[in-house]
Amino acid sequence: MLKIVGYTDRPSVRPGESLAFKVSCEAGATEFEAEIQRLICGDDSPHGPGFKAEPVAASVNGRYPGRKQRINAGSFGIIDAGVEMAAGARFAVTVFVQPTWLAKRAEQAVMACRTPTQGRPGWTLLLDETGRPRFELTDGERHVAVTLDRALPERRWSQLLLVADPSVQQRITLVHRLVSPLPGEDVELKVIADLTFPPPPFHGIPVTIAAELAAIDGPRLLTTRHFDGRIEAPVILPPGELEVGHWDFSIGIDTQTITDISRHGRHGRLVNLPTRAVTGANWKGQTLRWSERPDLYGAIHFHSDDLHDMQWETDFSWTIPPNLPSGVYAARVSCAGGGEDYLPFFVLPAKTAKKAPVAFLASTFTFLAYANSHHGYEDSLSEVCYGALLELGPTEQFLKERRDFGISLYDRHRDGSGGVYSSWHRPILNTRPKRALWNFNADLHVVDWLTETDQAFDVITDDRIHEEGLALLSDYRCIVTGSHPEYHSTAMLDAFDAYLQAGGRLMYLGGNGFYWRVATHADLPGVIEVRRGEAGTRCFELPAGERFHSFSGEWGGLWRSNGRAPQALVGVGFVAEGFDENSHFVRTEGSFEPRAKFIFEGIGPEERIGDFGVLGGAAGYELDAADPELGTPPHALVLARSVEHSNVYLLTPEEMLAGFPGTDAIENPRVRAELVYFETAKGGGVFSTGSITWAASLSHDGYQNNVARITGNVLRRFIDPKPL
Repeated sequence: MLKIVGYTDRPSVRPGESLAFKVSCEAGATEFEAEIQRLICGDDSPHGPGFKAEPVAASVNGRYPGRKQRINAGSFGIIDAGVEMAAGARFAVTVFVQPTWLAKRAEQAVMACRTPTQGRPGWTLLLDETGRPRFELTDGERHVAVTLDRALPERRWSQLLLVADPSVQQRITLVHRLVSPLPGEDVELKVIADLTFPPPPFHGIPVTIAAELAAIDGPRLLTTRHFDGRIEAPVILPPGELEVGHWDFSIGIDTQTITDISRHGRHGRLVNLPTRAVTGANWKGQTLRWSERPDLYGAIHFHSDDLHDMQWETDFSWTIPPNLPSGVYAARVSCAGGGEDYLPFFVLPAKTAKKAPVAFLASTFTFLAYANSHHGYEDSLSEVCYGALLELGPTEQFLKERRDFGISLYDRHRDGSGGVYSSWHRPILNTRPKRALWNFNADLHVVDWLTETDQAFDVITDDRIHEEGLALLSDYRCIVTGSHPEYHSTAMLDAFDAYLQAGGRLMYLGGNGFYWRVATHADLPGVIEVRRGEAGTRCFELPAGERFHSFSGEWGGLWRSNGRAPQALVGVGFVAEGFDENSHFVRTEGSFEPRAKFIFEGIGPEERIGDFGVLGGAAGYELDAADPELGTPPHALVLARSVEHSNVYLLTPEEMLAGFPGTDAIENPRVRAELVYFETAKGGGVFSTGSITWAASLSHDGYQNNVARITGNVLRRFIDPKPL
């Protein structure tokens, strides 16, 4: 069990900006210690260069009271103002429902109007443990409930209708109607029960959708009985009269607002990012783009493991000093019993500061995409892909038990649907030093190499490029990526295109980069959305009609499928992956071209490039190669090509039009990584390594090796202002 965890309120800051730190002592420690550190290398593995961090003299260093902070995972809608109905008034509720996880065998609230005070007077329309509709009503002392003797079918649409009539008939009627009944099914089923007391008055009691309000803890709402599935068109009305509330989810799909179209205008809000832009009960394939026919997308998909913002209390805040160098930093928090966590953040230079010639790109969107991922051990194909038995470290074991820390964009929700949103506002336990050499911790190998070679550099981030565009990139002669810059927004690709056309230089030191399209939302900082479709290496595929981003309306999926393949930007693109053993490169004819002479200074013609490294070789995990049909410039030089991969390395799905034998590295020469170099407009240039594990070979033999030499040769030339 991890004893202490925490997070910052945003990933990136500049001098003068403030950063909030939020910490939870999970094992019950009553105090913890915090120290700001500059991170240089996070690799504490037996064959790595060792963990390296420098303490920072910060005003926030010191001891703080500790406590375990609460989490309220699970998405829901809430109408804070509630509805207004007098004591004893008759009312009805109608709603379309599609449950998606009845196997959890738990009560699931579809709609509720209950006060969190003692006795919790109000009502709930729910599904019981077997999926049967039930209605409960209480005035805080007396209780009545009615249950239909038919479970709702899973992943099919039903309509529920509830009528509570204390005036004349003094009864409760609960009706279940199948939207598309199968042969032999009864379209409608009804149950009637006595209503033995008048409903209590409803004055300002919040209405909740997909959960029941249990308590209010300051700004946080604590909920229970979370519903997994889709809900559409909830209505509350007195029978035969105008609606008290009618919420149309097809309005404001790109927002977190739920709109009341009744005359009362009791609008609500969504909590914990349920999935919008999903098909409703009346969708029959009429369109695939929600923005064309929003009326067909009047549903919201709620999940009991959705999470946006943990809303933990802030333990300390730090205003970044004006003299703090740009870099990768973390607050190390520790408590009794050996508890330790690092809360990373990225410090950019002030806009008016003198810039270094080099900027290292911290791939914050990629870190978010993989945040707290479970797929490495939940996916049944994991051991096949790794070519080995799985080993779960402390982080994986903790996350396996703590679904309330949210999931990644590689995971399925507990109901089997794919995750499309990811948020920074939670502890992201796999974006840490001293963890697996993947993404953040692997990228620190590049930071370590830049530091050890005394190369001055600044740090920039995905989220800031998305916001600031070319203005941020143009401050630097050369941009250097980490090992896996996979996720990018439209604004980011536009910025990189403009930067290269203006004479900028880009060193892409990774693999599987510039691959998936990301959407962001102006009102949801620190959140990204990814919609995976019918192409790409993916853990799931979203249903038809749901592949356009809800945030932006853009078509999701691969940048390749959007007409902007990575080959057109950096010369190479993802072609294969494997996770058993890594290999090396051999030089090709292109490396002997005069244009490439500066790259191979000090490298012999027959040298095996990168047959060493922390991960066993510089060519591995995920591999990129050139492809003129996808945009590799005709003048690009293929400098080296990887060889001797195992049969665990396979072509990616988008590289095949149909399945066929011989797709592994032993039988198929297309399974390879390629080093590529080409010049761009106005003296700019691109150098790409095409492999995730390239960076893990930089430190070999005290940073004196051919991977480090080639990388250094390119960097020195790229920061030279002389046109390429």
